[in-house]
Amino acid sequence: MTRPGSRNPARSAAIAAATSGAVDLSGLKERAAAPPAQPAAGGDGNDSPAGALAPVIDVTEATFEDEVLRRSSQVPVIVDLWATWCEPCKQLSPLLEKLAREAGGSWVLAKVDVDANPRIAQAFGVQSVPTVVAIAAGQPLADFQGAQPEAQLRQWLAAVEQAVAGKLSGPPADSGADADEPELEDPRFTAAEAALDDGDLAGAEAAFQRILDEEPANPEALGAIRQVRFLARVQQLESGAVAAADADPADVDAQLAAADVELYGQEPEAAFERIIAVIKRSAGDDRTRARTRLLELFELFDPAEPAVVSARRKLATALY
Repeated sequence: MTRPGSRNPARSAAIAAATSGAVDLSGLKERAAAPPAQPAAGGDGNDSPAGALAPVIDVTEATFEDEVLRRSSQVPVIVDLWATWCEPCKQLSPLLEKLAREAGGSWVLAKVDVDANPRIAQAFGVQSVPTVVAIAAGQPLADFQGAQPEAQLRQWLAAVEQAVAGKLSGPPADSGADADEPELEDPRFTAAEAALDDGDLAGAEAAFQRILDEEPANPEALGAIRQVRFLARVQQLESGAVAAADADPADVDAQLAAADVELYGQEPEAAFERIIAVIKRSAGDDRTRARTRLLELFELFDPAEPAVVSARRKLATALY
């Protein structure tokens, strides 16, 4: 968890909330023994400028780690799993390539021939082609199967980009003269961080809220205000909150308070387990309240954080 107000805010769950960690790609990482391959341009020879990401690349089992997993820390990678014999693929793949070129590097299309790379198809659990999977920060975010109309594709891609906005490092910076120029500080964030440094959580929250009033989707302000609110809440709790909760497992308020204390004490696994236990044994409003609080705590972390990925799986089991 990052310090509220730092330039590495908490990440939004968005599409990743339901699917992060759903695919085990570790086997492909182990098989990536070949040297990193240079990005290749798309099938129409649309080369990218020096330093920019190629919009369309062909991926094999040997290049999967570098071209998909590592690259997804910069921008979303849309993996198109196709086959030469697949008729719907002949409609979908050219459309994806067109949209990737239009995107100008904001996301990358990684094309995988499932017949030539069966282990990749196996890792994704592909049952039919075409299958398309969005990857960010090394984790799957969303997927679909079958050919889709262009309007629906654009909506899906826009949702993926919105879900990761401000959370990835972005394309490699150009090596021009401006590369070494320091980034200008946003005075609005400077004021909010100054309030934090003074221990004024109410003032910091108000400052971040003013930013959100102007820019409701600002990812830095959203992440920071979540953390400030968490800190303000946890500071109101009694030091014996965990012991009180352990003494009365049926008290939902006590369990939620204890989870806050555990999270603040750098014990996220314990905090998540506690709330999931509440969800398992409760119903109605209590269950909804516990689930809502757990999702709020998830948003204080990178969605790829192992503790979050594990807890999401346990939450899904508890709910369904």
